Amino acid sequence: MRIVMLGAPGAGKGTQAKKIAAKYGIPHISTGDIFRANIKNGTELGKKAKSYMDQGMLVPDELTVSLVMDRFQEPDAQKGYVLDGFPRTIPQAESLDAALKESGSQIDFAVNVDVPDENIVKRMSGRRACVKCGATYHLQYAAPEKDGICDSCGENLILRDDDKPETVEKRLKVYHEQTQPLIDYYAQKNVLREVDGTLGLDEVFSQITAILGE
Repeated sequence: MRIVMLGAPGAGKGTQAKKIAAKYGIPHISTGDIFRANIKNGTELGKKAKSYMDQGMLVPDELTVSLVMDRFQEPDAQKGYVLDGFPRTIPQAESLDAALKESGSQIDFAVNVDVPDENIVKRMSGRRACVKCGATYHLQYAAPEKDGICDSCGENLILRDDDKPETVEKRLKVYHEQTQPLIDYYAQKNVLREVDGTLGLDEVFSQITAILGE
């Protein structure tokens, strides 16, 4: 079962990807993890990726797809995988499909966790992080016992720059321009499935398992 997770930043697709991986016994694959592993292990692909990253440049699609395809060869991915954060653009999706076709496989499901922008801005601006231990909270869903204070170490909690409404709105703009076209791309291939991401975590997961099968 080969799955691509889609959804805006803050929609909860990463959390659902981990739950899918655990339930179906397939790896949760993110390009960030792949880059870090290859750079740490000093592979040829890792060295190439690092040369771009050190210059503050994006890793080219062709190299990213090569790294992803290399990851698919590992034993834990033989039953399938759930891709999180890749592909992000139509060219990446096309490159991935072409590489998969060469190896005789294809994406089975593209699961879109659909959440309206206003919900995401509200959801992310409610996040708080501890300046010392890194513990995270949410004012609505997982509030600390004492307002503004970390339960674990007693330090102050902050609203990270990434979670400020103006930053979230910018990220959403980029998402709508670059990544949302993937929804149409996978719809045309008849592999797109949509779930309502405004529901609770378990309810969203139930929708996903109904699509993927028990």
